[in-house]
Amino acid sequence: MATSVSSDSIPSVNKAWIFNEYGKSAEVLKFNTNVPVPKIKKDQVLIKVVAASLNPIDYKRMLGGFKAIDSPPPIVPGYDVAGVVVKVGSEVKKFKVGDEVYGDINENPLEKPKSCGLKPKNLSFVEAASLPLALETAYEGLDRAQLSPGQTILVLGGAGGVGTQVIQLAKHVFGASKVAATASTPKLDLLKSLGADLAIDYTKEKFEELPEKFDVVYDAVGQTERALKAVKEGGKVVTITGPSSEAIFFILTSTAATLEKLKPYLESGKVKPVIDPKGIFPFSKAVEAFAYLETSRATGKVVIHPIT
Repeated sequence: MATSVSSDSIPSVNKAWIFNEYGKSAEVLKFNTNVPVPKIKKDQVLIKVVAASLNPIDYKRMLGGFKAIDSPPPIVPGYDVAGVVVKVGSEVKKFKVGDEVYGDINENPLEKPKSCGLKPKNLSFVEAASLPLALETAYEGLDRAQLSPGQTILVLGGAGGVGTQVIQLAKHVFGASKVAATASTPKLDLLKSLGADLAIDYTKEKFEELPEKFDVVYDAVGQTERALKAVKEGGKVVTITGPSSEAIFFILTSTAATLEKLKPYLESGKVKPVIDPKGIFPFSKAVEAFAYLETSRATGKVVIHPIT
């Protein structure tokens, strides 16, 4: 993730956290004060990044999990940002300099308009930065599972970055009649506050042994085999953790269309960002932020702010 740039005088270089080789974040993530500011193409915008958030894909990428399809190091990790447009390409009609935006990007603080949207006015930059990848992943999974009004759903990993959004979208956007979700004991109240009708303590109950089965099971934690035992006959299991012959697995296709579609729900407060109470780290503490994310104990999202 790169630092913000000035709209008055865009510098030629940024400060950024970079990895030059694959490995654990604590070992390979290094601070660099001389990273070139990207030059925008005619269909791109340059963003002054105010806040960014981390996702599990960021440290998995650092470990080399995607090197077969990824650009080679050096790489600036990070996808989710919120900030202010400081420059627009000649073909961009959707945004202008000064617009507050958020989106799911790749490496640099620049966007194609198809992958970012105007920031909901009621959200801070920190809140907005926490949303794009998790919100889009939650929505696409529910869409692929064809969750429809009146159906029931079980969310595995309901307190995580994606899970917290799945609960809200299933209840308030897709019209599920019952939303069940799993989490550890201290996080059960959070699940209920987000809209879960049934909060399951995975430390005390095996969800697949419950008598009730569900139309859709959304696996955000990698328990697909168990998920298949919790779905109704003819129901669907969707997973984001890896391919399965019996479940729907997908890799997110990021577009601004999802952000735009969900903007009214965000602005009305029906769908809310969820940020870990201990999960806001300054730019200088990016390594510590990754360490916290890697515990897999974060509630909701981990955010980098301020970026200086």
